[in-house]
Amino acid sequence: MTPAELSRTVMRVVRSAVDEGALSVAGEAVPDAVKVERPRPGGGGDYASGVALKLAAAAGLPPRRVAEVLRQRIADQPGIALVEVSGPGFLNITLDRGGRHEVLQDILEAAIPYGYGDSLRGQSFEFADVSEERGRVVTEVVVRLLQSQGAVARIGRTGEPLPLVASPESRLSALAGVDAARWAYLRAARHDRPRTDVEGLLAQRESNALFRVRYAYSRSRALTRNALELGFEGEVGPVPDGEALLGLLSDHPGVIESAARHRAPDRLARHLEAVADELLRFQHGVLPLGDEKPSAAHRNRLALAEAAGTVLAGGLSLLGIDAPEFL
Repeated sequence: MTPAELSRTVMRVVRSAVDEGALSVAGEAVPDAVKVERPRPGGGGDYASGVALKLAAAAGLPPRRVAEVLRQRIADQPGIALVEVSGPGFLNITLDRGGRHEVLQDILEAAIPYGYGDSLRGQSFEFADVSEERGRVVTEVVVRLLQSQGAVARIGRTGEPLPLVASPESRLSALAGVDAARWAYLRAARHDRPRTDVEGLLAQRESNALFRVRYAYSRSRALTRNALELGFEGEVGPVPDGEALLGLLSDHPGVIESAARHRAPDRLARHLEAVADELLRFQHGVLPLGDEKPSAAHRNRLALAEAAGTVLAGGLSLLGIDAPEFL
């Protein structure tokens, strides 16, 4: 279950509780969407939601009482293993581990658009054209992120684009190449200066985050080719030793939505780094070793690696960066 799917599940439960009279809340007080996120320090479960706190005043009940009304109803939903109430009324939700691998099928079927949604449908954004290189790249990607969530977004240009102006980072693309420059601009948070050392941006080694992300994608493609030579293909199924990677892939839609809402492409870039690092750790057990014959476990691991590669390619595409199959 992806964060977006979990959000919709909790939203359905809230509406059901209101419709059935378990919560006396006027229709206009019911939120249009429910936010789920990773638990804060001290919290439990896979995800947490503060929807009970938002409904408490309208329901005329303490937040913890609202949370208790929702707790069992959410726990009864498919794909949910446990729901607990913590703090003033947070719902801590643990997903059913047995079915978590099903998200891989969603990824492999959706391909590049995995993580796109409609949470911002009906909203419109227009951004002014800018004449500074980094600002132009960031604005372009923010527009792309907003569009991926169903929003109408565009850069309002009149006539020809403004000429680039000199700045400490200007023309980095001419020195390091378009992809490396874009990564430098987008990986840095809004308040941080981007990396501008050309040698570091082009280095083909682990210290270069862009290299790791692209290398991890190319490894996922190599695993598929090597598996075909051994006579087997990926097959979606449980991967007990892939929980960390599976969790990151499940988080991907929520990361894209968060990056869009906060206009922060760096959130997506950091997430791609985490996926790449975990895939590079996981890849060593994907293919049979020595005389070992391909088994169901190998097929399941390959499907997980292929899904990770799909997420990396899709994320780089949103950032406007190429994902080479051979590196």
